[in-house]
Amino acid sequence: MARPVVGSVIEHQGRDGRTYRALRFTAYGKRRHVTLGPVTATEAERELRHVLADVERGVWQARQAPDPPPEPETIPTFGEFATEWWERHKAQYAPKTQEDYSWRLQVHLIDYFGKTPLDRISFDTVESYIAHKLGEDDPLSPRSINMTLTLLCSIMERAVERDLIARNPARGKDRRVRERAPARAHLDAAEQVEALLDAAGELDREAEPACQHIRRRAMIATLTFAGLRIGEMCALRWRDVDLAGGWLTVGESKTDAGRRKVKIRGALRDELLRVRDGQAPDEYVFPTATGGPQSADNFRSRVLKVAAKRASASLVKRGLSPLPERVTPHALRRTFCSLLYVLGEDPGLVMDELGHTDPALALKVYRQSMRRGEDEKRALRALIDGGIVADGGRRGVEQAVEQPLAEAA
Repeated sequence: MARPVVGSVIEHQGRDGRTYRALRFTAYGKRRHVTLGPVTATEAERELRHVLADVERGVWQARQAPDPPPEPETIPTFGEFATEWWERHKAQYAPKTQEDYSWRLQVHLIDYFGKTPLDRISFDTVESYIAHKLGEDDPLSPRSINMTLTLLCSIMERAVERDLIARNPARGKDRRVRERAPARAHLDAAEQVEALLDAAGELDREAEPACQHIRRRAMIATLTFAGLRIGEMCALRWRDVDLAGGWLTVGESKTDAGRRKVKIRGALRDELLRVRDGQAPDEYVFPTATGGPQSADNFRSRVLKVAAKRASASLVKRGLSPLPERVTPHALRRTFCSLLYVLGEDPGLVMDELGHTDPALALKVYRQSMRRGEDEKRALRALIDGGIVADGGRRGVEQAVEQPLAEAA
């Protein structure tokens, strides 16, 4: 016959004067101890009877120690969190967007916030970032700064969803730089275009042997006389250039309308013939020393900016007006638009050659172009229609095209 299960209530007098009770009994061959806390004697006896009955039936179970609370998640730095976020999400974006986001993230956001823990980034931190960007020697435009802030807001919002931070310090209109419509510059005189091309040509002649592969004058001429975007120019290959037929094909562009054909007019044909030297069709027109495409940033800082500064100095020395304060690749694209109107092209064709579906830019430049005097218009027509000058004289276009093509073959 099985021995009955017995137990007892034990008491303990606490320092606070209260009596604390517990149960002591044997269950499943082991002595057990269950703490009840500051309960009455009656409550303790009742609990003992229940426990002993459960032991008799074989259903009693020892209380499990509660799981310790989870360790709080370590707050990562912005650089750690942003890098993880980018690796998880970059495949969702098109290649051009990936390039843009990577630039915003690596060059600007991680450079500034990278070592700061997420929970230490506050509204004041974001304001300090904005002030830092506006105070740089070569500051970003308000729009570009706001684009980095938009990406910062997206990353910090994900940190809020992960319960790493309580609120998003980059959210809100007051976390943005006030944008003003930029003054869109272009070169509005033949002497300005000539000065810029001449300055680029001088840089070509003065280049160190390791940098002579950079065709500075031809690159600037391509933007000015074909209206290409900077990325389109960097991606241009010789298979896209039909010198004999007189067409340049833009196959890589950020929009569907951007894939287009542009007429190769005299001045551009001259410049491309100068750099054509038997390259294979798949080779880039403006390659790096290793054969890859030129970098847009390198072109802006090492070619266009330097050439524009030299051209302005030359114009001022001759008593003429300097170039606009900031000559950008887009300024040369607007210059091309202006030149087309000087040639008498209609707005529809101008939009086609620019790769635009919105006539706003074309019509705005059209109004500016119509204000020029006839002498200036004639000078610009001569500039864009010009042929190659070699051996002290002007060669015919047919001869200029056929001979280099025969040599290349």
